[in-house]
Amino acid sequence: MIQLVSQSHERARFLTVAEVAAQLRVSTMTVYRLLKAGQLASVRVGKSYRVREEDVDRYLASTYTQAG
Repeated sequence: MIQLVSQSHERARFLTVAEVAAQLRVSTMTVYRLLKAGQLASVRVGKSYRVREEDVDRYLASTYTQAG
């Protein structure tokens, strides 16, 4: 008897530019600058951009500096 094991495949959660801006507490223009500079990965959907939540986390981790 063959037993099938189901694997959970998580889908990436995509955020709009406005959602990314709200999360980072910056303007949408700042997010567009990050996208254009290639500092933040994105996917183009029609005329708008979508950013994976994990890419936002990766960007924050790579640019994080500790004060003091």
